[in-house]
Amino acid sequence: MSFTLTHCDGAARRGLLTTAHGVVETPVFMPVGTQGVVKAMTPRDLTEVGASIILGNTYHLHLRPGDELVRRRGGLHRFIGWDRPILTDSGGYQVFSLADRRKLTETGVEFQSHLDGSRHLLTPESAVDIQLNLGSDIAMVLDECPALPAAHDVLDRSVDLTARWARRCRAHFLDRRRHSDTGRGQLQFGIVQGGTELDLRQKSAELTIGVGFDGYAIGGLSVGETSDAMYKVIEGTAPLLPPDHPRYLMGVGTPLDLIEAVARGVDMFDCVMPTRNARNGRLFTSEGAINIKNACHAEDDGPVDPACGCYTCRTFSRAYLRHLFMAGEMTGGALNTLHNLFFYLDTMRRVREAIAFGMFEKFRQDFHRTFSSRPLTA
Repeated sequence: MSFTLTHCDGAARRGLLTTAHGVVETPVFMPVGTQGVVKAMTPRDLTEVGASIILGNTYHLHLRPGDELVRRRGGLHRFIGWDRPILTDSGGYQVFSLADRRKLTETGVEFQSHLDGSRHLLTPESAVDIQLNLGSDIAMVLDECPALPAAHDVLDRSVDLTARWARRCRAHFLDRRRHSDTGRGQLQFGIVQGGTELDLRQKSAELTIGVGFDGYAIGGLSVGETSDAMYKVIEGTAPLLPPDHPRYLMGVGTPLDLIEAVARGVDMFDCVMPTRNARNGRLFTSEGAINIKNACHAEDDGPVDPACGCYTCRTFSRAYLRHLFMAGEMTGGALNTLHNLFFYLDTMRRVREAIAFGMFEKFRQDFHRTFSSRPLTA
């Protein structure tokens, strides 16, 4: 298990993250497969669009089908037919998103299942055990992610709780590794919290780095703050993290967000935006986003994006994709998703090339000019 930087261009970094199931080139976007599947995609589709690593979720897979069942099936890779790396989120986001269904204590988080109302206790230790059962390549610690805006003292208490949970996660992870072969191929990442308060981000970074992890994530963003506030936090936090470890920005975001985060030193990303938008008919192109259900596409024989090389753009017209969407055909959602994921992953490929050739800033400026009419302010 290793992370090696191969190129730097300003704060932008290109590297290689070696995992038990293969090498991941960074910067990288990870399609989200919350329940062991990226919606509307098969593993073959994901391979064809260039996905090198995907994300699954501890909370959802624990509830259904159950992490013990997955373990008995040989682990998540075998269960879902995916032989490349997998990162699993710890369930910490559900502390935020399911706030009306949980009780937060020092011990952990008690959830009421959104499936059947049954109660479950997720602790730092059980989050580790579940992810070991799943057999993911990268496991995240359990953290608390407060909604923004939040008062300074609320965020401060969250930082302290996240740090205490991180120490418990790491201790349990290392203990399991010492006493069995379980987890010997798994990496564990810590998470930096602190909302939009830079002093708390520094405090959280110091506490998390002090524990010692294989990689570090910036969490608690894209939960209500403005883009400018998010960029300010990334710019103030990424340089605090060890340069020889991967840096992961959780749950972000738009194509522009990814470019701006790379410019500030981030290596890894995940977000439901490309898949969720695809199912709602919003498609990303080299000149910005379009809504395929708009009437202007009804007789458009052109591809979604003439500059795109994905199967959808090579084969189908906007008119046909609009027809599928309006008819409610599931093939439309699959073709839209394939395109959006290809766009995200190909954008990351071009980012890596630009960094390698020392042309990232030109790429960044060009991307802003073509993708968005908004002026570049950062």
